[in-house]
Amino acid sequence: MPANRFYNAFDSETLTPRPTHASEYRNAFQIDRDRIIHSSAFRRLQNKTQVFLSGEYDFYRTRLTHSIEVAQIGRSISAYLLQQSPDLEDDCFIDPDLVECACLSHDLGHPPFGHTGERTLHRLMQPYGGFEGNAQTLRILTQTLFNEGREGMNPSRAVLDSVLKYKTLQAEVVGAKNHYLYNDQESWLDFTLGQQAFPPELTPGKVRNQFRSIECQIMDWADDTAYSLNDIADGIHAGFINVATLERWAQRQELDETGQIHLQKLCAAIREGHVEKKLNSAIGRYIRAVTLVPNSTFLSAMTRRHQFRLEIDPATQAESRLNKKIAFDLVFKSPQLQQLDYKADFILTRLFEVLRDRYVEKTTDSGLHLMPVTLEAEIEKAPDTSTRARLVCDWVASMTDSFAFRTYRRLFDADFGSITDFV
Repeated sequence: MPANRFYNAFDSETLTPRPTHASEYRNAFQIDRDRIIHSSAFRRLQNKTQVFLSGEYDFYRTRLTHSIEVAQIGRSISAYLLQQSPDLEDDCFIDPDLVECACLSHDLGHPPFGHTGERTLHRLMQPYGGFEGNAQTLRILTQTLFNEGREGMNPSRAVLDSVLKYKTLQAEVVGAKNHYLYNDQESWLDFTLGQQAFPPELTPGKVRNQFRSIECQIMDWADDTAYSLNDIADGIHAGFINVATLERWAQRQELDETGQIHLQKLCAAIREGHVEKKLNSAIGRYIRAVTLVPNSTFLSAMTRRHQFRLEIDPATQAESRLNKKIAFDLVFKSPQLQQLDYKADFILTRLFEVLRDRYVEKTTDSGLHLMPVTLEAEIEKAPDTSTRARLVCDWVASMTDSFAFRTYRRLFDADFGSITDFV
């Protein structure tokens, strides 16, 4: 296939050299993308919460449908930039397969029950290194994607960089609740950066976490686009957002004229029954709100991926933030979802505590086999409690919503006795 001058050997390099095939028809990024699509971690996203618990209704989005939507938007942004930017050419462009790979991967590390599950596991894993969804995505890609051998997929450097929204280690920020990498992932971060040290001005935390490749920036805006529009759509279809609730909500806000006009148009779309049409058309507007701007960083000399930043129209960004606030206030903070969040926190806490006592701290020497045999064997060989806890956490985080429910019921519900769905 024709070479794309935007990328070089540094971008496609893997930590361990990959075997080459004379008849290979894919580039490194396409190989990475295909491996993700055919993984069990990707398939599990079909039964993990986006807004509403998966399985509630057929048409609500799950993590899987959300990831597919983000991938489509990411590819479209790449195509739009090639068409519009004077810095790109037909043989020098942002690879849409690489962007798609980042978009399909970005939620692989999310546990069951959405952000509630992430907060719960972070709390429970505090003594053992914490839990963070983006860090867990990196762990899956590099260490656990292929369960049979507990191996990662040996991803290319550009793919790693495209999914690493956060580049701060947990130990570098005291009391970090999220937006960090696990401390034992430092070697992968070093590889991603080509062993280059961060300059002093990129201090750990929020400043450093804004240092992202152009593909990562595209993925992030595609993600923002998808959930700021589609969470609103799901909230309207579920009855949490309607004209009356929007008008009451608006009375408690200090909206500028643009925000008021946006709310009026959203109310009109609800009244006319054109919600999907309005929000779907907005996706195209969000895609066209981007501009590629030359930029210089400490990695610019090594890769074009760090020679540009994505500039987003401020008005569109403001609209996106307004949509997210509407969804947060009227959907995520609703009593119905908060009750489900409480239940999710309770279930994951009980599950983790039982497994922690049996496998991590070994305070209950019952000899019961509560986890798959292969994982039990690996835990038994682990050198310390933190490693054992991380392996237990991997299993809990990989659970789908329904599998977590079933596992909880098998352990704690006297009237539930299914033995056919353990794997």
